[in-house]
Amino acid sequence: MILPHFLPDEDSGAAAIEYGLFAALMSIVAISIMSAIGSGLALAFNEVAGNLM
Repeated sequence: MILPHFLPDEDSGAAAIEYGLFAALMSIVAISIMSAIGSGLALAFNEVAGNLM
């Protein structure tokens, strides 16, 4: 019978929540890394700009 293939799984809600939590965690990690790299990069550019003047 084809109909059972189109019925939703009982675990799909839990999987969606897990994927959402994982995406939120990855976003927090990415933002933390980018802010750390960004401030270090800004310091390096400021030092180079200061040496050029």
